[in-house]
Amino acid sequence: MSALRIGPYTLPNRLILAPMAGVTDRPFRQLCRRLGAGMVVSEMVTSDVRLWNTRKSSLRLIHADEAEPRSVQIAGGDPQMLADAARANVELGAQIIDINMGCPAKKVCNKAAGSALLKDQALVQAILEAVVAAVDVPVTLKIRTGWDRQNRNGVDVAKIAEQAGIVALAVHGRTRADLYTGEAEYDTIAAIKQAVSIPVLANGDIDSPAKAQAVLTATGVDGLLIGRAAQGRPWIFREIEHYLQTGELLAAPALYEVEQIMLAHLTELHAFYGDVMGVRIARKHVGWYLATLPGAGEFRAQFNRLDCKDAQCATVRAFFRERHNDGEEVAA
Repeated sequence: MSALRIGPYTLPNRLILAPMAGVTDRPFRQLCRRLGAGMVVSEMVTSDVRLWNTRKSSLRLIHADEAEPRSVQIAGGDPQMLADAARANVELGAQIIDINMGCPAKKVCNKAAGSALLKDQALVQAILEAVVAAVDVPVTLKIRTGWDRQNRNGVDVAKIAEQAGIVALAVHGRTRADLYTGEAEYDTIAAIKQAVSIPVLANGDIDSPAKAQAVLTATGVDGLLIGRAAQGRPWIFREIEHYLQTGELLAAPALYEVEQIMLAHLTELHAFYGDVMGVRIARKHVGWYLATLPGAGEFRAQFNRLDCKDAQCATVRAFFRERHNDGEEVAA
């Protein structure tokens, strides 16, 4: 299969870290790139530039020293505001602008943004044309298969996107009404792939090398977006890539490597966010890393009471030392 191209960028593989608010910050993006993602996408940034001076937004706008191409996702429901936000992000270092029409969260949809936009195809067209005209970098789009199961208009939206100059389209295989429940539907993604000539990426429930291969086969898409399955398991990218290349499963990482990845991640989180926020955000990631390991529930309760970086790192080391002493070698 030919390499995945997004605008002028040829990616090293077909696996992309999906943007996830509160998860795909710079430390996590860099980690996933290092462990095999062909591209990573930043957390969703509001299109209301008046809100960018908040600490949360300002941290989402930092892209210095990141691997290229740097893709930044914006969200909103007003064409002019989205165009302004796209321009501002390009000035801050974004090399690809991704528009969010896939987020099902109520607080996003209630503002007529995210997947709520799929209800209004004229507005979709106006937004896409405004953003594409506003910047000289490639613009990509993330959608769902439709608003609800009676209104699966993903094919129509995909055609509008291609006409408007969108260079690649990611499709989460659920409707807005499905949120994250049930099985992702890949037949609609396959129909969208057939309907347009721009690269199409499949998203939803891709949580193992075998599933990745099955989705590629079932849909014929050009690449895969991996989101929740990378939480606590950022090495999933190299596992999937190895399987797609060789048909063989890569061995699970040794416990020693998981420990090293976690400690490096903790260090990066504290450096990026500072001690107070770093401690809080580390709790979430450590919970994901250890979710499948024996004794994790008890450990998490203890870990979540710690309030400084040194204590967090020391406790992680102690947790793994215990596992090594018990003769455990690999992560689940």
